[in-house]
Amino acid sequence: MSLFDWFANRRKSEPDLKQTPEREIADGLWSKCESCGVLTYTKDLQANHFVCSECNHHLRVDSDERIRQLIDSDTWQPLNEQLQPIDPLNFTDRKAYVDRLKEAQEKTHLTEGVQTGVGLMDGIPVTLGVMDFRFMGGSMGSVVGEKICRLVEYATEQAFPLVIISASGGARMQEGMLSLMQMAKISGALQRHREAGLLYIPVLTHPTTGGVTASFAMLGDITLAEPKATIGFAGRRVIEQTLREKLPEGFQTSEYLLQHGFVDAIINRLQLKKTIAQLICLHQPYFPTFATSTTA
Repeated sequence: MSLFDWFANRRKSEPDLKQTPEREIADGLWSKCESCGVLTYTKDLQANHFVCSECNHHLRVDSDERIRQLIDSDTWQPLNEQLQPIDPLNFTDRKAYVDRLKEAQEKTHLTEGVQTGVGLMDGIPVTLGVMDFRFMGGSMGSVVGEKICRLVEYATEQAFPLVIISASGGARMQEGMLSLMQMAKISGALQRHREAGLLYIPVLTHPTTGGVTASFAMLGDITLAEPKATIGFAGRRVIEQTLREKLPEGFQTSEYLLQHGFVDAIINRLQLKKTIAQLICLHQPYFPTFATSTTA
């Protein structure tokens, strides 16, 4: 008898130790930290803004949750929800672009990868844009660019401060040059917002890369970031292969960018709403027509 057969017979002869079925845990009841592996009751994690209480790791959150965290209850008024993406290039890779859009819409219950609107933040009217990484990696297509551009123009018209939460893999390849055009379009709208003497605060979350980093994410008056967020343009390996040299440890993190002057402050998510509201209050004298209405 071989050793493998002996072990096989031994297992058959051993008593079944699984007489009682394992207790099933309801789906979504517990959440595991992707950094330290600690299990946390999901409701407790949500109450802590999806920041791990053990290691302070900031878990990724969707746009609906982000709006709940930042905007006062019952004050959110969405803008331009009716805008729908199309397939101008009839693009197909392994799957047709229209099918990818449909899948993303069904998965997220969103029409596109960004939500825009106006609401109160600690009683202060603000215009807010929140990108959603679940929707095709938060990629910036024509509709994402159009919604953000209209948001900036609305903020300029109403003399509101502007906050944009970025979470994106960059421009959307399925729309080619039409996607890249959004970078210049949004940048132009932001320049007019700045010329009006208004405040723009971008918040860089994990990840903020590609064309988003190369445009509106880095054009703020005060640039904030979440801890340990990946922020950059091209990927680390692409840069290393191009430069033919090893990049420093922690390259393309919010901490590295803070040390080199690209980010003004790294803010814990639990303090983000309070910090933004305080910054807006400090700049409030520069808003001569600062309205109290949140009519969209």
